[in-house]
Amino acid sequence: MVDSLSRMAHVDMDVKVQALPGDDESDGLGWRTRVSLHVADDGLVGPYASRSHRVIPVETLPLATAGVNGAAPFGQRFPGVEGIDLVAPSDGHVRMLLIDGKAQRRDTITERVHDREFKLEAGGFWQVHRRAAETLYDAVQSSVDEALFDPRAANLDLYGGVGLLAAAVGDRFGDTVRITSVESDEVATEFAGDNLAEWVGAASLTARVDRYLQNLVREASPAERRRLQAATVVLDPPRAGAKKPVVDALAELRPAQVVYVACDPVALARDVALFAERGYELRSVRSFDLFPHTHHVESVAVLVPAAS
Repeated sequence: MVDSLSRMAHVDMDVKVQALPGDDESDGLGWRTRVSLHVADDGLVGPYASRSHRVIPVETLPLATAGVNGAAPFGQRFPGVEGIDLVAPSDGHVRMLLIDGKAQRRDTITERVHDREFKLEAGGFWQVHRRAAETLYDAVQSSVDEALFDPRAANLDLYGGVGLLAAAVGDRFGDTVRITSVESDEVATEFAGDNLAEWVGAASLTARVDRYLQNLVREASPAERRRLQAATVVLDPPRAGAKKPVVDALAELRPAQVVYVACDPVALARDVALFAERGYELRSVRSFDLFPHTHHVESVAVLVPAAS
């Protein structure tokens, strides 16, 4: 993270990567609650060998939780199946999803973060590490600058998934907070609407984030522009980052603060540089090792308009 920020964004900031509770004691093993296995032509189930599409037989998955290991169909054969997803939600009941190219029944699971429950599709996106959702929920809550937060502003949760981070904002600032969660996946948006139903000012929309923001730039009324300028934006893009069209549109709307959740240091550093070109400065970065024994690092960064 430090090297990426220095090289790409010309920002010198000391960032320590924090391990999640319990990972040091377990040597970074037993944390994955979601695993995708592949099926060979002969029906053999297993992961791919490194840098190949060759399925290899294994007897255990060291990074996976005990529940996932217990449910994994090692030694069994699944002819006609392309892959198998194992999902271990908060209730401890592991689901095995067969990927065979046919329409699948949509199973709903429940994930718990502190005292809050989130409904989502069993095969939908959720953080993989058993403590990751809670860690990011807490990090986003604590990263929002209360002095810059306006509950009546047009606050945004971009790439919002099923509403995890919008709920983090709502839980900190109250059930009258106005916040719109924008997500391109229609099923996730539907669940987000249910998960955020208790906030009277919450809405969930199905849209591509870049197009949604560009539409705001073109069509927002003067009053809505003022609410956007007072807004807090939570941004949690895919691994490739937000990229220039999203950064440019956000900078044009000029929100009071951007809380950027990133799973790739290089993409984050590139976007920080793009924000800097448009008049935003990096205030803080916190990084977490949500993927032990891999090179991936998750970060929560805060950007604000640069002082004139």
